[in-house]
Amino acid sequence: MSSTSSTWLPKPILKAFQLVYRLLTDPNHFWNLATLVIIGDAVLTRLIIAYVPYTEIDWETYMIQTDVFLKGQHNYSMISGPTGPLVYPAGHVRIHQFLSQVTDGGKDMHLAQQIYALLYVASLSMTCVIYGQTQAVPNWLLLFLPFSKRLHSIFVLRLFNDCWAVVLSQLSIVALQRGLDDTGCLLFSAALSVKMSVLLYFPGLVVILFKRKGLFRTLAYLAAMAAVQYVVAVPFLKEDPVAYLRSAFDVGRVFLYKWTVNWRLVDEEIFLSRTWATALMVGHISALVAFGLFRWCKPDGGVWIVLTKGLKRPLFPAGVGKVTPDYIATVLFTSNLVGILFARSLHYQFYSWYAQSIPFLAWRTKYPLPLRIALLVGIEYAWNVYPSTKFSSGILLVANSLLLVGVWFGYPTGRRG
Repeated sequence: MSSTSSTWLPKPILKAFQLVYRLLTDPNHFWNLATLVIIGDAVLTRLIIAYVPYTEIDWETYMIQTDVFLKGQHNYSMISGPTGPLVYPAGHVRIHQFLSQVTDGGKDMHLAQQIYALLYVASLSMTCVIYGQTQAVPNWLLLFLPFSKRLHSIFVLRLFNDCWAVVLSQLSIVALQRGLDDTGCLLFSAALSVKMSVLLYFPGLVVILFKRKGLFRTLAYLAAMAAVQYVVAVPFLKEDPVAYLRSAFDVGRVFLYKWTVNWRLVDEEIFLSRTWATALMVGHISALVAFGLFRWCKPDGGVWIVLTKGLKRPLFPAGVGKVTPDYIATVLFTSNLVGILFARSLHYQFYSWYAQSIPFLAWRTKYPLPLRIALLVGIEYAWNVYPSTKFSSGILLVANSLLLVGVWFGYPTGRRG
């Protein structure tokens, strides 16, 4: 039968089909396919820069704010730009100080875009590393990564600071997956020093550290991360610590309704109300507590076993089950998704916070293949509708909710134990 069927195609074509099949399905060829995806997307990104016009949104403001700092202003409340005051932590300022120096104060847009193109390729590469280290995703899932129109725009056509926080977060996850917890925590803090949104990973990170290192080591890591924040922000903290903390870590900041991508189906009056903000915060905390109580510690026999062990023997790991690379990626991505689902406002650049984790999380559900792909398509669609509508926002809400519910009933601690 095989001899007869093979005569239907010339041998070179048959071998080509076999090679493609192995690239898509054989775990031994994961990195071969990943390399092709990265190279192909690098070429695509260069073409986007060459043929799609750049759109100014926040880059000019970043540069003006940085210039104010370079001229000696260290009071955060006195640093502002065309689109408003400085509202990001000090790591943001340090990065844009470097970018200002190498791009002639932000005037060399070609070089700036090339830097962000390298940053995008680094982000894609780190995503492949994260996926690969789990050894629990099909090779062909990587093919979904290059096709986000919005994500390319965020990196190389808008130059948002979110991109730096994303890459540093991904580097942190890679380090944690490899057991380099010291490095992972320092990188996490570095990411947090760029944008406060990185805190969405924090609950998952604490669970991982507590299980793997125990109570005392976890507290030591938290102290080290706080120290990084202090070192990065020293000049601002010395000048006016209250102004810095109030601006850089304003948890009560309210974003404009007209720019939001999610919760558009809620009327503006309700959207901006304190009651709605409180309801979303309660939902956020409740979902995290539920995952902590009933899912993330299930391989250890339950959360109470982990807590009891951690409190009785604070110098030793509190977990019973192995903390695998798959577990780390799944828990951190889920923790981040919970925060995104319950965020009152998501601006278009915020898609970068979780875009590259969506295929991975879809494969932590038990949904049939068509539904998983529909979730990917639905989320990408919603983020590309501008301005957002009640329909597109509803699609995003349903898709994000289904994704989280699917993880809950699927593989919330990873597919590999």
